[in-house]
Amino acid sequence: MKSAIRTVLIVILLLVAAGGGGAWYIWNGMQPVEPAGPAVTFTIEKGMGSAEIADLLEQNGIIRNSLFFKGYLKWTKEGSSFKAGTYVASPGDTYDELIERLNAGDVVKEETVTFTIPEGYTAEQIAKKLAEAWNQDAAIFLEIMDTGTGLKGIDVLGIPQNKNLRHRLEGYLFPETYELAKDSTPQEVVEALLDQFQKKLDTIPNWKQKLEARGMTLHELLTVASLVEREVVVDSERPLVAGVIYNRLKKEQKLEIDATVQYLLDKQKERLLYKDLEVDSPYNTYRNIGLPPGPISNPGLASIQAALEPEASEYYFYVTKKDGTQGHLFAKTYKEHLANIEKSKQESK
Repeated sequence: MKSAIRTVLIVILLLVAAGGGGAWYIWNGMQPVEPAGPAVTFTIEKGMGSAEIADLLEQNGIIRNSLFFKGYLKWTKEGSSFKAGTYVASPGDTYDELIERLNAGDVVKEETVTFTIPEGYTAEQIAKKLAEAWNQDAAIFLEIMDTGTGLKGIDVLGIPQNKNLRHRLEGYLFPETYELAKDSTPQEVVEALLDQFQKKLDTIPNWKQKLEARGMTLHELLTVASLVEREVVVDSERPLVAGVIYNRLKKEQKLEIDATVQYLLDKQKERLLYKDLEVDSPYNTYRNIGLPPGPISNPGLASIQAALEPEASEYYFYVTKKDGTQGHLFAKTYKEHLANIEKSKQESK
């Protein structure tokens, strides 16, 4: 259909043109450029109009005359749906082929890097993951996570700066599978993780109102969520464990969560020793009452929701089952807790 319209347009222009020389000039100007040389890469920026695009095509040698292309676009009522992006076109492409490609957004596919951040990873683990994906030094990514310099998400999320924090962005780097441009800078990569965190957080209905009702800051909420993330494997238990944490906080009872001590170690231990529990750090919940200064991992959405809407109970203690289920035994009193510990030991035999 477009080919027929194009032919009619050419005929009309030929009839209107003054004399044979004018007709030949128009006819020749609307013909595709002679196929020669390699394909040409060009970029249409956001906000560019069809007239600018026509000029760009002529400048890159893809069409002979931008004026005729503009006239053809006006005649065919095309050009309003051209999409921004980087394209490849070859001298010899017809008007209709170019229009179809620009309407479809048939852009050059960027070379990308795909990577996955598991739930519960720490900032240090994420930095190593990113370093492997981009063949960079992990210290570059970690420095950005520690300072937050130049990141827009810092102000948007109100991420605090506290000398007691091991890593400023800990807890805000959302665990997800990402696909980013290979030429992304380390700062752009970290920014993408912050952006995803904000997007996922906004999927929780009325999260700001719920947070305000709990009388907590977002930073405190993420700290609780990070504890849940590192303590719980069974999803159904996340709200219950969050409830236990809140019960102990309300009673001003030490949380005594192993994961906060593990966070301080260079290498995770299968079993903590008594001397490990004596480490002098504001993160050590065996020594200090209340929450640690900040998150100890980067929690997934389920743990964030559990921290926001915990399950109410009278439990103050829990111990991991040794039956392979990775679930917990919960107790209201320390005496019941000791009994659960013994029960758990029996399950492992």
